[in-house]
Amino acid sequence: MKHSLQLKLGQHLTLTPQLQQSIRLLQLSTLELNQELEQMLQDNPLLEREEEDEASYTTAEVPAHTAEAEAQSTETALPDHAESEPVTALDDSDWNDYSVASGDDEDNDYTQGSISGATLREHLLNQLIVSPLTLRDRTLVAALIDDLDDSGFLTQPLEDITASLQTELEELEPEELDTALKHLQNMDPTGVGARNLAECLTLQLRALPPDTPARDAAMRLTTHYLDLLAARDVGKLKKMLGIDDAALRTARALILSLNPRPGAAFGADDTHYVIPDVYVRKVKGMWIASLNADAMPKLRVNRVYADILARHRESGGSQLASQLQEARWLIKNVQQRFDTILRVSQAIVDRQKQFFEHGEVAMRPLVLREIADAVELHESTISRVTTQKYMMTPRGLYELKYFFGSHVSTDSGGACSSTAIRALIKQLVAAESTKKPLSDGQLAEVLGQQGIVVARRTVAKYRESLQIPPANMRRAL
Repeated sequence: MKHSLQLKLGQHLTLTPQLQQSIRLLQLSTLELNQELEQMLQDNPLLEREEEDEASYTTAEVPAHTAEAEAQSTETALPDHAESEPVTALDDSDWNDYSVASGDDEDNDYTQGSISGATLREHLLNQLIVSPLTLRDRTLVAALIDDLDDSGFLTQPLEDITASLQTELEELEPEELDTALKHLQNMDPTGVGARNLAECLTLQLRALPPDTPARDAAMRLTTHYLDLLAARDVGKLKKMLGIDDAALRTARALILSLNPRPGAAFGADDTHYVIPDVYVRKVKGMWIASLNADAMPKLRVNRVYADILARHRESGGSQLASQLQEARWLIKNVQQRFDTILRVSQAIVDRQKQFFEHGEVAMRPLVLREIADAVELHESTISRVTTQKYMMTPRGLYELKYFFGSHVSTDSGGACSSTAIRALIKQLVAAESTKKPLSDGQLAEVLGQQGIVVARRTVAKYRESLQIPPANMRRAL
């Protein structure tokens, strides 16, 4: 074997720890950034937050961060690179473990939001413990409660539930489970324990007073003709029910007032809060973007530790020196993150002025490359900046990515953004006659008359993205 030495010349990109941290911080949302900084504050003793009184004193002397103030700043382009166990058998002591939930009996509007502090299962079990049922019946009802989904529907067939309980309860008859289901369906919220939508609506109609207008016709609709009602087959419905248009409209309105998901109002509150990174205001006739000062973490190097390290630099302290460097990197990268967000936001505002003046119909086509060229950054950096970053405007709160979209050609040779087309479709549908709603082809023709060339299938795609039903589903009864 022959040994030899060869000299090769090549290039490769190495991401320094500082650059890696800059990329990671840039793609985090404001909430995720705060969580990341809290962890770093705990791990690095040389890093600390500025006190509020000192921060307010400092910001009073420093000009506010606006796009005009940051216009001369430079930026290095970044490279692209708890489940519950099923209840099958309970004894008397188990029922004492549950407490009866207190609440206002008059507040029965379960469709307005989740009921704080109680899941659907807990709400039903609290009713079960005060019911006059036997222990065996309570066990069966509790087993059915465990098989409900989040909407309050019973998803498992009764035969399967009976088979699963045979080993726990001796001589279990199917009639016993049918009786337990009736007990469950008499609980609050009305409609819980239904096996399908038709049964859910029928249970709610049955609970209404007998003299409720159109109650009987609505019950026949939900029991036998719910598919025809969904298809809006008015002629066949009137023939089957033997009623006129007015009675059919009344019955339909009654059904629409019901709750198709009676259990959805219970459970944990999944509200997600968004903190805007940028505010947009009109100043002297110009739209200006400015950073949200409350969203900007105020960090600094701990002066005490830094002074100690400076006095004893020759005696070692390599660990503290490393942490001091990391603290300085972090402070610089956090500031660079917000500077980049501001520059990108102002570039977006400059190109979408008509949106801020006139709304969605004036949104112009915009792609990442256009902003990347304007601020002299890479497209991947713009993608990171516009993801999970939010802009508060006089028209509402928007994610930065909302302002980007594809375009459709116009007769004049220009382009119209997909967002503007969706806004026009929404306006046309809102202004249409409910007796003769516009089909997708007619919507395409109307857009064509306004100079926007768009195919019928494209209109259908935009309509579906707006969750607007087709023309036959929008036709009034």
